[in-house]
Amino acid sequence: MKMRLSGLIFFAVFAFTCGGGGAGNAETNQNPNVRANNTANANNSANAATKPGAASSSSSSSSTASPTVSTYEIVNTFKHDADAFTQGLVFHNGFLYESTGQYGESTLRKVELQTGKVLQKYELAEDYFGEGMTILGDKIYQITWQENTAFVYDMNFKLLRELKYAGEGWGLANDGTNLFISDGTHIIRVVNPENFETVRTIAVMDERGRPLMKLNELEFVKGEIWANVWHSEQIGKPNHIARIDPASGKLLGWIDLDGISPEDVRRDSENTLNGIAYDATGDRIFVTGKQWKKLFEIKIKPKQ
Repeated sequence: MKMRLSGLIFFAVFAFTCGGGGAGNAETNQNPNVRANNTANANNSANAATKPGAASSSSSSSSTASPTVSTYEIVNTFKHDADAFTQGLVFHNGFLYESTGQYGESTLRKVELQTGKVLQKYELAEDYFGEGMTILGDKIYQITWQENTAFVYDMNFKLLRELKYAGEGWGLANDGTNLFISDGTHIIRVVNPENFETVRTIAVMDERGRPLMKLNELEFVKGEIWANVWHSEQIGKPNHIARIDPASGKLLGWIDLDGISPEDVRRDSENTLNGIAYDATGDRIFVTGKQWKKLFEIKIKPKQ
């Protein structure tokens, strides 16, 4: 009995000396984020396998701090074309510019804010599905869903050129220098407006450190990216806008617009919130949705 006990003690000491305090465990203890980073990388790799254009990321966010939640106050209500399947919205020099989707119905529009009247319209070919748009300098950029094609127009809607890019196109915005494209995943690509080559990518994570998928229409507001999330009710946040740090991808907060236009949502489940425009001069925010009858000017306030 004593010999067996002595053997067990010797074996335990030997095992601890060889493995229990080794360098491998010490390295893991010094870097507790190794597992978290590997998990995030695995998620990104799996996503890239199924979502074109989301192959890599130069920055990501996994902050444990809870993002702030804001709500809204309606300042003004305007008419909106209920046939417009809104995919992109911009306020520029007193007018709204809008990109609409659906095959055979996709357009680029100039709209009078006060009346909702379409002042000018460019119709895309039937085999293009219009998506996000933005205005950079004196040019209008419009992307397409699965056609890998961006259209560049002058301010009179004259088509200047077409550019090709990899992956799907969902939302589009700019920071005054580069374009920011979402593709329906958690990845936002920063691209050169001259050739659509990727400058860097941003990975956006939710409050739990998971990829925030289905990022859709984008707008820059006071140095932040505001992003619609397609069918955000599926993550328990109906009609929510995500506020994102464009440098790191950190989720800064949520804007809860639940209930802003219930009749539009009731008419069709695809009538999702999708359209953010910011008037930097007047510090005004406009929002609408796909085939909504109304467009709203809103103010953001803390949620109680």
